[in-house]
This record gives sequence, structure tokens and C-alpha cells, in this order.
Amino acid sequence: MRTILLILILACFAACQQDKGHELYSIEQFYENTRISGGAFSEDESKLLVSSDESGIFNVYEIDIEDGSMSPVTTSTEESFFSIDYVPGSDNMLYAADKGGNEIDHIYLLKQDGSSTDLTPGEKEKAGFFGWSENKKAMYYTSNKRDPRFFDLYKMGTDTWSPEMIYENKDNLSITDMSSNENILSIQKAITTSENKLFLFDKSTNTTTEISEAPGSYNGSGFSKNNAYFYYITNVGQEFSYLIEYEIATGNRTLLFQTHWDVMYSYLSEKETYRVIAINEDGKNTLIIKDNTTQQPIDFPEVEGNITSVSFSDSETKMRLTVGGSNSSNNIYLYYLKTKDLRN
Repeated sequence: MRTILLILILACFAACQQDKGHELYSIEQFYENTRISGGAFSEDESKLLVSSDESGIFNVYEIDIEDGSMSPVTTSTEESFFSIDYVPGSDNMLYAADKGGNEIDHIYLLKQDGSSTDLTPGEKEKAGFFGWSENKKAMYYTSNKRDPRFFDLYKMGTDTWSPEMIYENKDNLSITDMSSNENILSIQKAITTSENKLFLFDKSTNTTTEISEAPGSYNGSGFSKNNAYFYYITNVGQEFSYLIEYEIATGNRTLLFQTHWDVMYSYLSEKETYRVIAINEDGKNTLIIKDNTTQQPIDFPEVEGNITSVSFSDSETKMRLTVGGSNSSNNIYLYYLKTKDLRN
């Protein structure tokens, strides 16, 4: 008994000694730690659309790229509002919100006159933004309004904002990507927490092709703009995940990127000038940005912290970086690709 007591005393003493190196914060400092997310570019690329809890609850804000000032767009005091994107060709915006924390997210249209419209008004309908059409005249989104168990894919034109189902999900699959011509969908079927199957569904022929070859993890990573190639990330046969290019017409596969760490995600910029590859490097996100023609990495500044997300402007002259860490809130940086200027 005395031996156990001595061990406990020594353990407590050691813990106290280690704690001396930690910086302590007051509860007031904790609540002053503002969170920020999002960062979509406006049509003229002069502003960023973000979400922040600066007011004590998440609201939508615009950041002026020139002077860095942040102005509130919404002033909710009850529900959290999360920015999605600007509506292409206008200054109108989309944001997401639930009611009373019920996690049934809806998509809202916010016009410049301040009026707001619930685009997915079903009482029990949970909706998620899925992207814009190639011509930027329609929004894609997922919704479970048909059946609360399954998420179908819908299209909604920005002229009428009327929904049209374009894929009925009868088998509880996960829709991950869609080709720009709307013909081919990337869908996943969960097997276990670490294993899933990956398929391409061709709407024009009503045929399904399995992409997964062997048991493992598969994640869709987008299509090429000409709809000839599909990209995915897998760990099959390797310790770490890697990026594959799949030629849809022939089924040929090409290894695009592999390293000694997991590839977390990858995507092409709007004009396919650049490819972004995010790597989980020993718990830290590392970005590699390649010239998609030469396949050579471009010059990219080092930033302190964990890069949690990035996005390009449509002109591909600017890039927004969201940087954070386990002991700090997110910061948004703007990188000018031509001048190599990094701003915070």
C-alpha cells in the first residue's frame, strides 16, 4: 500500500513539473478566440465570403481583399449562419443554417436587398451544397426530402430556383463527384469504417462500373473538364494513400502522385492550370501545388500552422488559404500567384 501511495505522489509531482512549461489562459481569453471559415471569391474577386463567430454566434461576413476589413452580411443572434458561396454572375449569396441546433441544414439565398429565401424548405429536409454547373447557371445539392434515409442529387437553376432531381439514390450510397456534362456520377458504398467500394454510374447508359479493385479505402477526387478522366485516392496495396488517374473510355489507370505520407485530397483549379495535392505529413497538412502542364511544383510560400483548406479564384491569379493549428484559431491568407505576394 505504501509503495502504491509513493508511486501516486511521484506521478503527481512529475505532472506538476511538466505543467510549468504550459501557458495558461483565462476563460475570457478563450471566449475571445474568434473562429473563421469559408472564403469564396466574389465575381470581381474583390471580396471573400466567410463565416465567423465574432459576434458570439456564427454569421456571414465579407472580407475586402484590398484593405482586409471584414463587414457583417448577416446579424443573427439565435441561429448560426454558415457561408457557402456567391451566386455566379451576381452579388447574391448562399448560406446554410439549421433551426435551434437540430442539424437539419437548409440552403438559403440571400439577396443584396437583404431578403432571404429558404431554397430547401422541407420541414425535415436536410440539404447540402454540391457545386455549380459548368455554365454557372445552376446549383447542385443533395437532399433527403424524398426519403429521410437517403440523399438524392438535385439541380436548381438560378433563374427560377426550382428543384429537379437528377439522381435518385435508392441504395444509401454516397455521391462524391459528377462529371461536368452531368452524365457520370462517382458513388461510394461503405463496407466497414476502413473499407469501401467505388463506382462510376453512367446516367446516359444506366450502367455502373466498379472502380475499386481490391479491399481498401477509395475516395473520389473529381473529373477532368473534358469528362475523359476520373481521379481517385486509394491505399490499396500500400501503406499510404496515393492519387490515381482513371481513363473512363479504356479503364486504364495511371499513378499521378505518391509519397511517404497519406494523400488527403486533390483537385484541379477552375481552368485546370493547377493541381492541388494535400498530404497528411505526420499530423500536419502539407500542400503541393503543381503546374498541370509541366507537372512541376510551383513556388509556394511557407506559412506557420496547418493549412486546412485552399481555393483558387476563377481567374487563377489568387488563392485563398485557411491556416490554423491545434493551439490557434484559423487565419485567412491571400496568395497572388503572379507576384508571389502573401497577405494575411
